[in-house]
Amino acid sequence: MPPRHPYREFAFTLIDTARLLRTLSDQEVRRMGMTRAQWAVLARIERNEGLKQSEIAEILEIQPITLTRLLDRLAENGLIERRPDENDRRAWRLYLTPAAKPLVDRLDALGRDMMRNVLKGISADALASLTSQIGAVRDNIRGELVAKDTDTSSKSKKYG
Repeated sequence: MPPRHPYREFAFTLIDTARLLRTLSDQEVRRMGMTRAQWAVLARIERNEGLKQSEIAEILEIQPITLTRLLDRLAENGLIERRPDENDRRAWRLYLTPAAKPLVDRLDALGRDMMRNVLKGISADALASLTSQIGAVRDNIRGELVAKDTDTSSKSKKYG
């Protein structure tokens, strides 16, 4: 059997690791009566209070209708509020409610504990280097996607 190419092994390792991390996150957050998607929405709103629903959907890379359902549930549970946008009467701005603060704090602690266990045995310097390198991979992927999108757009104009 020929040796496996390191690029392929890296890709499989990265994909498997991301999948396992999502599975672990699902299990951990379920204990708090939430979903990973709800956790992600709360975390993004906390970091970016006042963003429009469409902006958060774009950040999370989910369809606006999917986000609307998540927001409806979070609003019903008293964790977020939608406020009208002063400049666009069709848009809503998203904010955490005071009731969300203790939950967000518990979710932050859960995330720190989970990642402390996941990253056990990896030094702070190695983690910083790994984070930088994975960030470079992410940026390269984004660049490829933009290039492919531009290439696809120009071909569709040419032959469309």
